[in-house]
Amino acid sequence: MNQSGYDCGVIERGRGAEAAMASAGDLLELVRTNRGGTRADLRRLTGMSRTAVVSRVAALAEAGLLLLGDELASTGGRPPGGLVFNRDAGVVLAAAIGRSRSQLAVFDLVGDELGSSAVDHEIGAGPEAIMPVVAEHLAGLLAGRDQPLLGIGISLPGTVDPVRGISIDSPVMAGWDGTELGPYLAGLGRVPLFVGNDADVLARSERLGHATSYDDLLVVKASTGLGLGIIADGRVISGHLGAAGEIGHTKVDAAQDRRCRCGDTGCLETLAGGWALVARLNESGQWVEHIRDLVGLAVAGEAGAKQLLRESGRQLGEVLAVAINLLNPQAVVIGGDMAAAFDVYAAGVRESVYARSSALATRDLQFLPATFGDRAGVVGCAAMALDRVLSPSAIDARLLDREPPMRTGG
Repeated sequence: MNQSGYDCGVIERGRGAEAAMASAGDLLELVRTNRGGTRADLRRLTGMSRTAVVSRVAALAEAGLLLLGDELASTGGRPPGGLVFNRDAGVVLAAAIGRSRSQLAVFDLVGDELGSSAVDHEIGAGPEAIMPVVAEHLAGLLAGRDQPLLGIGISLPGTVDPVRGISIDSPVMAGWDGTELGPYLAGLGRVPLFVGNDADVLARSERLGHATSYDDLLVVKASTGLGLGIIADGRVISGHLGAAGEIGHTKVDAAQDRRCRCGDTGCLETLAGGWALVARLNESGQWVEHIRDLVGLAVAGEAGAKQLLRESGRQLGEVLAVAINLLNPQAVVIGGDMAAAFDVYAAGVRESVYARSSALATRDLQFLPATFGDRAGVVGCAAMALDRVLSPSAIDARLLDREPPMRTGG
C-alpha cells in the first residue's frame, strides 16, 4: 500500500537510463506488492545490473525488511533465490476516533490486525479527556511485542490538516480544531503520526478490499454524519484542503430552513445524517440514543426505522448521482453504521441514483458493502500509516539512517 497507489514511482524496464536509479525502497515495493519475487524479477523489471540489485537486496535483508526465501523451482538452469517481504519487521498503531467511541488496534506490515481495543467516551468530550486514555490503550496493545513501532495512524471526523496533523474543521468534535495530537502520544516512541479524515480513511481501508478488484470507487460513510471517500485510478483523492467528499454539507433545497451541526442551514445531513434520523425517531415517541440503535431496530424489522433508513438512502442518492455522473466509478461502497442494514439503505440509494444518473454511468455500476464492516476505520488508519512508512522514500531514509557515519582523517 502507499498513498498514491501501488506504483510508488518504481521505474520499470523500458524507461531508459533512469532505470538505474531505482532505489532499495523501489525494489522492496516490487516485492511487497507481489510484482517481483526474485532477484531475477527485480533485474527484469528495473533493467538494473545484477550487482546493483544484489547490493540493494542485501541492504534490505540486513535491515530485516526482506527475508531470503527457499530456492524457487525453475524450468532449467540455476534456480533463482526467492525474496519475501518480512511482515514482522515492525508494527503500526491505528486509532479511529469518533463522537462517542474510539476503536484502537495494532497491525503488522501487511495490514493484518494483531490486537484491538475500544474506548467509549462522553459525547462532545475534548482531546484532553480522550487522548490520554487512547494513548494508554495503544501502549497496552504494544506491551510485550518485540517488533518496533514504525508509525501511528489516526482518523477524525471532519476536515484535517495532514501536514500539521490536526483537525481544522469538525462540526462533530468541538474543541479538537487546532489541537496537536502528537504530544499526547509521545510516550509511545519517536515515530511519525499521520492524521486523516474519517471518510478518506474508510476509502483507504478499501485499498485492502474492493479496490483490489476496482480502480475507481466512491466510498460512502453513512453514520452520525455523511462523508464520501474517492478512489480514482487506484488513488485516494483528498482535494486541495483535504475537504473532498464533504457530501453531507452539500446544500439541498429540501433542507433549506434546517439548521445543521456545522452552524449552517440547508445541509444534506439535516435530512439524511444519522443524527437527524435519531432526532426524527425520538420525536415520534420511540427513543434511541445513537444511529446504531436505530439501525438495530431496522435490522430487527421495525418498520419505522426501516423507512427512515431507506429515505435517508434516497436523499443521499440524489446528491451522490451527481458525483457518479462526474466521476464514473465502477462501484459505490457503503460503510459506516447505516451499512449494517445494507439492503434497506442501499435500496434507497439505488432508487435515486438510477433515476438521476446517466444510463452510461450506471450501466455497470455495482453497490457493495464495506469490506471490513465496523472495523473499516482502524483498518483504514493502519493502511494510511503503512502507505507512508513503507513508501520507497521512507524505506530509503530508514536505510540511510542505518549506515555508519563516514570516517574522516587519517
